[in-house]
Amino acid sequence: MISSFKKIDPKDFEGNVIQKIGFDWMLITAGNSEKFNTMTASWGGMGYLWNKPVAFIFIRPQRFTYEFAEANEYFTLHFFDERYREILDFCGTKSGRDVNKIAQTGLKVFASSRNNIYYEQSYLQMECRKLYFDDINPEHFLDEKIIRNYPKNDFHRFYIGEIVECIERY
Repeated sequence: MISSFKKIDPKDFEGNVIQKIGFDWMLITAGNSEKFNTMTASWGGMGYLWNKPVAFIFIRPQRFTYEFAEANEYFTLHFFDERYREILDFCGTKSGRDVNKIAQTGLKVFASSRNNIYYEQSYLQMECRKLYFDDINPEHFLDEKIIRNYPKNDFHRFYIGEIVECIERY
């Protein structure tokens, strides 16, 4: 681990999760140090489930990151200061199938002890072990207006992951 980060208990990180995910955005990365992809996300959450601190994320099946999330046991979440908004925008609008997001953005990668991806520029990162997944079922929407978020019927797969490590910049 890079010396400018320290491990913290997931319950001790500060800030509003709705603000961090929904408005500041985050990167979701899946894969390992040999092969991975990252994408920007503004849908997700965190909480306590099954006696564990958890994060839940949503990935559409056509996203390149989906393949990595399916093939790997872990995913990582990364939160950035506002000065990195352009990187988050780039990683949310370009596909890793077409461009090397790391080379294009200047993100600096380092591996966790489990060989998952962290970024030097991130101020808060979480390593999550997948516990559960399911696919959004359009028949289960109680508010049918939400379906407008899926004009191509490309419903997300959601993953619930135990937060096994949380690091923050100090």
